[in-house]
Amino acid sequence: MRKIKIGAIYRHFKGDYVYVIGISKHSESLEDLVIYNHNNKLWVRPVDMFLSEVDHEKYPDIKQKYRFEEVKNKNDRREEK
Repeated sequence: MRKIKIGAIYRHFKGDYVYVIGISKHSESLEDLVIYNHNNKLWVRPVDMFLSEVDHEKYPDIKQKYRFEEVKNKNDRREEK
């Protein structure tokens, strides 16, 4: 099973990069949420959604398998069409 690495940079399947700050809990549902920085704004997204696969029926031209994929080195910061 994939795990989210706090402090890691991830590439969104549409090409943007985000920095994962941490994992939190929703105050009512207790659902796990990813807290991340994108363009100097804080965002949250359910962990299950963050780790989900790209809907290739909706986005048939996307090569990336997962919605967010960890950038392991500087060379992974590439532009894809």
